[in-house]
Amino acid sequence: MPDHAARSLAGSQNAFEEACRLMPGGVSSPVRAFKAVGGTPLFIKEGLGCIIKDVDGNSYIDYVASYGPLIVGHAHERVVASLAKAIGHGTSFGAPTELETQLAGEIIAAMPSIEMVRFVNSGTEAVMSAIRLARAATGRDKIVKCIGCYHGHADSLLVQAGSGALTLGVPSSPGVPKSITENTLLAPYNNLDAADKLFSQHGKEMACFVVEPVAGNMGVVPPAAGYLQGLRELCTRHGALLLFDEVMTGFRVALGGAQQIFNVKPDLTCLGKVIGGGLPVGAYGGRRDLMQQISPSGPVYQAGTLSGNPLAMSAGLATLEILKEPGAYQALEQRGAALEAGLKEAAQSAGVPLVVNRVGSMLTPFFVKTGDRVTNFDQAAACDTAAYAKFFHAMLDQGVFLAPSQFEAMFIGLAHGEQQIAQTIAAAKKAMKGIGASRSKKK
Repeated sequence: MPDHAARSLAGSQNAFEEACRLMPGGVSSPVRAFKAVGGTPLFIKEGLGCIIKDVDGNSYIDYVASYGPLIVGHAHERVVASLAKAIGHGTSFGAPTELETQLAGEIIAAMPSIEMVRFVNSGTEAVMSAIRLARAATGRDKIVKCIGCYHGHADSLLVQAGSGALTLGVPSSPGVPKSITENTLLAPYNNLDAADKLFSQHGKEMACFVVEPVAGNMGVVPPAAGYLQGLRELCTRHGALLLFDEVMTGFRVALGGAQQIFNVKPDLTCLGKVIGGGLPVGAYGGRRDLMQQISPSGPVYQAGTLSGNPLAMSAGLATLEILKEPGAYQALEQRGAALEAGLKEAAQSAGVPLVVNRVGSMLTPFFVKTGDRVTNFDQAAACDTAAYAKFFHAMLDQGVFLAPSQFEAMFIGLAHGEQQIAQTIAAAKKAMKGIGASRSKKK
């Protein structure tokens, strides 16, 4: 693999300066600004398969994949052909199309917990709308989310933990009134005892427990054995709804999502990312009796001008067709396992403490300071973010693009072949040696 350390970034630097003049922080979403790792963000010109190219002409093996949607790769010929066909007929109509019905059918067929589905434009919209439905269906106001799980930037979900394991939410962003987050309860992820205590105290007030069945926004953290099953039992016992946020995991970790892998049936499921094939999309679905309470069938209002637009529906349908082909998820599992093993071996040989969490085609290498596992937010937050920043830039110098944050996932796609996985592992070995040498000097 060629060393990119001497690559020119003048184009990205100039583009970033101009962007900062016109947009807050120069970006349309915070993590893209490289604040967590330092340096100038890359401005991407194009992508094909698992390779992206920046405005300076530098190429990188891409593990960001638009933060998950591009599971079949950039500009896949079948997705592009589907989009070209759709755009030739118009971009949006503000009226129903058969494409919506077709994609809804594919989702319902893949996920037995979903009997009806409503399309929206983002994961944030999906979770926000599903929570509104849960409150209406139960007649209760309070919701529960896990510390460290992210469910979009709706006001009631932008909360952080106060003192103690169980607490009422307080706003974590200016502009969010306390009166809104007062109805959001927090519990530590993967702690069923804490959830049980919370239900004992507030069970009659709880509309729903919203959770990522595989946490992905504190880095990848799988559910502990029995955790999701325990949440299902608690919600059923106390009359609350179980809401799975599968915006990241839906159609990524399995055709039927994380709920298929862990054999847990939620009442409501939120989707996004993969089902739009790289275009803006979101969806929420669940039992028929719940979904029929959504307007115009029922009184719970939710609408969207571009919801179910034919471009996102076409890209999503083409993507799901590829994923349904025999061997697709087996290939993703094999490549994920190979990368996981390679990262572990690279760290071990360099004497760098590392925990690699993986579920299917999403994984996170955690640079731990102490301990040998990452199972919750506290353990993730205690990781060595400076070491990750060094790793990030060392990989970038060797032509591998990772998420610019310790608390994100690496996404493997069908376009990542054996050659690209091998190149990534070789780059990781070199990067880990540098980190290991730096640690030795400090000692």
